[in-house]
Amino acid sequence: GAVAQLGERLNGIQEVVGSIPSGSTHLNYSVYILYSKSSDKYYIGHTGDVEKRLNQHNSGYSKSTKSGIPWILKYEYSYSSRSCAVNRENEIKRKKSRKYIQWIIENAE
Repeated sequence: GAVAQLGERLNGIQEVVGSIPSGSTHLNYSVYILYSKSSDKYYIGHTGDVEKRLNQHNSGYSKSTKSGIPWILKYEYSYSSRSCAVNRENEIKRKKSRKYIQWIIENAE
C-alpha cells in the first residue's frame, strides 16, 4: 500500500545522499547590501534568493525600503547556513557605520 510506496521513494532518495539537487534554492544563504541613489542609503539583509529579494525590494514589497526604490545590489556573500548569514548581517548592522559598509563593498572579492 501507501507505506510500501513511500518506502520505495525513500530508497531512491537514499541513493543520492550527498548530492546537490538541481534547482534547490536554500542550500546557501546570502548577506546582501543594497544602495539607493534616490535616498542615498544602504540596506543590509539576508536571503536564500538574492534576485527574488531584490525584486521584492524594488516592487515596494518591504515597507522599510519602499522609499528608496530603485535599489541596486552592491554586495553579496554566500554562507553555508542561515545562521551564519544572520550572524554576519547583524555584525554589519551593529557597527552602525556607513564607512564600514562602503569598505565591505570596495573590498569584496
